[in-house]
Amino acid sequence: MIRKLGEGKIRPLGWGNSRQLINEWHHVYGEESYECISTNKKHQFIFSQSKPFDLIELEQLLQSVGWSRRPLRRVQKALDNSLLKVGLWQHDPRFPRLIGFARCTGDGVLQATVWDVAIHPVYQGFGLGKELMSYVMKSLKIMNIERVILFADPGVVSFYKSQGWMLEPNGYRCAFWYAN
Repeated sequence: MIRKLGEGKIRPLGWGNSRQLINEWHHVYGEESYECISTNKKHQFIFSQSKPFDLIELEQLLQSVGWSRRPLRRVQKALDNSLLKVGLWQHDPRFPRLIGFARCTGDGVLQATVWDVAIHPVYQGFGLGKELMSYVMKSLKIMNIERVILFADPGVVSFYKSQGWMLEPNGYRCAFWYAN
């Protein structure tokens, strides 16, 4: 379940539901931040589209799920050119930890493609990947995107199918060209 910070009941760990706390969260994560309620009750998780990414922390997250290292300058350029980028943070008032990420590219009108979806292995199995994708899809729907495409490694196709994604609908196939 996703809730906008400051709306409804916010259940921070060991904190009261005060305006001061909400202001602190907005200072750390940005105004467009949302609480993610997961089955992992030990931690609190926040979605943010506006909190800047530490590129080294992002690279460490992506490597934790088995992706190869990318030049940080190119990663920054990819982020700059993304239609949507979402971080999922384990809340800590002093040191929020990036534990999930997704980004989308597209024309901003008709189509978007979801890339680089990752949940740190320590936090997998708590429903966070499902909530991250739900947040991404709601954000794209707000933009009135008509079609969303996703590329996934074979090992995670079943996850996306369980979320309602169609595998190669209508017999569509993709073609790729690699510059190497």
